[in-house]
Amino acid sequence: MHGRSRIGCLIVLALGLAAGAPRVAHAQVDRIGELTQTLSSSSEKERLAAAVALGKLGDRRTLKPLVTALSDPSPPVRSVAAAALGKLGHRAALPALKGAATDDVDEHVRASAHDAAIAVARANGLPPPWPEATAPRISTAKPRRPSRPGFGNQPRALGPEPDLYVMVNSSADDSPGKTDKSARKVHADIIRQTLIDQCKSNPVITTTDSEARRLGLDPRHIDLSVVKMEVATVGEFVEIDAQLRLAISDANGKLLSFLSGGAKVQVPKHKFDARYLPNLRREALENAMRGMFDKLLAHLRDRTTS
Repeated sequence: MHGRSRIGCLIVLALGLAAGAPRVAHAQVDRIGELTQTLSSSSEKERLAAAVALGKLGDRRTLKPLVTALSDPSPPVRSVAAAALGKLGHRAALPALKGAATDDVDEHVRASAHDAAIAVARANGLPPPWPEATAPRISTAKPRRPSRPGFGNQPRALGPEPDLYVMVNSSADDSPGKTDKSARKVHADIIRQTLIDQCKSNPVITTTDSEARRLGLDPRHIDLSVVKMEVATVGEFVEIDAQLRLAISDANGKLLSFLSGGAKVQVPKHKFDARYLPNLRREALENAMRGMFDKLLAHLRDRTTS
């Protein structure tokens, strides 16, 4: 493990030297894109950090991702996004902030959106978002989604209930090449277990039939396949490239859509040892599946709300 840690450090250093320093103008755009992608992460902590970072940029190009974050399942993320929009001061955020101030399930989010809407109106020389007599009462406003309580202030406050039912069906390594049957089964098991673990750790997803029936959720069946597992020499590195495909079907077996993605692991040639290849393949597959999970979650939520 110590040797692998050193290899990892060398990879990061080598990639950093190869990439060079990006121009500042493009760095900001890249940063916004990176943070926007993180807002689809399965980790609440990562999404919250991304919302905070977007708010600190003060760039009007953060408007769209911050407005999107007002629909995040986590109340803290929604609250931070609302406050950031208030500081940004873009009038296009006003309708979304007004909606959050009156309809959000969480009191703190409503308060944050209320203050942000007032700040945006003032920044643009607009009249108050609400006449005084109709301004939302922050402490008593009724939630739009009473069955989806937020984290709340009490020690036993409930988290949001799942609104997606995912069933992981088959997995296979269909990549071209001469990989033996036993190795292909290992690869298939890796991506299947990684996806199952990701689903079970996400509060908006259930993998349990009884819970899905209680909540009235229709299943989405997922079939996984490795479509590429390649080891190649690229410059001064040995590169392991794993590419995956996810097929999404409904309860009747009707194919709804495909998603694809992958990940690469690089090791300096002079450090490469073929004995580590199975572990490097595992790392590439797990990274690819984790990246695909974020894309899958965003895709499923988009289809259920559209």
